[in-house]
Amino acid sequence: MKIIGCDFHPSFQQIAMVDTETGEVKEHKLMHGDGEATRFYQQLEKPCRIGMEATGNSQWFERQMEQLGHELWMGDAAKIRASYVRKQKTDRRDANHILTLLIEKRFPRIWVPSREQRDQRQLLLHRHRLVRMRTKIKTELQHLAMNQGMQKKRQLWSVAGMVALNRLPLEGWTARRRKDLLKLLETLQPWIAELDIAVSEAAAANPQACLLMTQTGVGPNTALAFVVTIGDVSRPATLA
Repeated sequence: MKIIGCDFHPSFQQIAMVDTETGEVKEHKLMHGDGEATRFYQQLEKPCRIGMEATGNSQWFERQMEQLGHELWMGDAAKIRASYVRKQKTDRRDANHILTLLIEKRFPRIWVPSREQRDQRQLLLHRHRLVRMRTKIKTELQHLAMNQGMQKKRQLWSVAGMVALNRLPLEGWTARRRKDLLKLLETLQPWIAELDIAVSEAAAANPQACLLMTQTGVGPNTALAFVVTIGDVSRPATLA
C-alpha cells in the first residue's frame, strides 16, 4: 500500500509518498491546472491512503479521490501545525510531516460531511445570503419612507403599507431608488419562499432534524443547520 502526505494548495500539491512494502519514499510536486495530479493518482494502485490538512477549495479533489477508489483522510489543521517542531515551514517539509503522522498513526483525522450534507449546507447558505439581502433592502426602504415622514415599522410590509409606499410623491433618483428596491424585493420573495420549502422538506426527511424540531423554538432551518454542521453527535472529534 502507498501512503501519501499531501500539502494541498489551490494550484498545486506537494506530496511525500512511501511504499509500505518496499519502504521506498518519493516526493513530487503535482500541478492541478494541466491535469498532472489527476494523471498521477489514476496510475496508482488502489487503494492508497492520502492525508492532508482540512482546507477550502478542495472538494473537487476529494470527489476525484473517491471516484478513483483512494482513501483520503482530512486532518485537523491546527493539530497538524501544533505537532510541527521545525520553525521554518516549506511545502516539502509539510508534506513529509503529514506523511510521518500517517505512518506513526498520529494523524489527527477529522469527520468529513457527506455529499448530501455538503449540498444541504449550500442550500442553507444560499437561503441565508438571500434573506440577508432581503433584510438590507427592507431596511433601505424603511429609511426612504421615514425620510418622507412615513413611519410604519412592520406595517410597511402589509398590503396597505406597500400601497402607501408606492404612492409617496418622490422625484428623480429617489423615485428610481424606490422602484429598483421594490423590484429587487419582488424578485427575492419567491426565491426565498422556494428555499424555505426545500429546507422544510430536507429537515422532515432527516430523523435527527425531526428530533431537534420537537424542542420548543427549533424550526427546520436551525435543526437542519445543526445536523449538517455537527453530523453524528456520537462520533469522536478525531477519528484516528
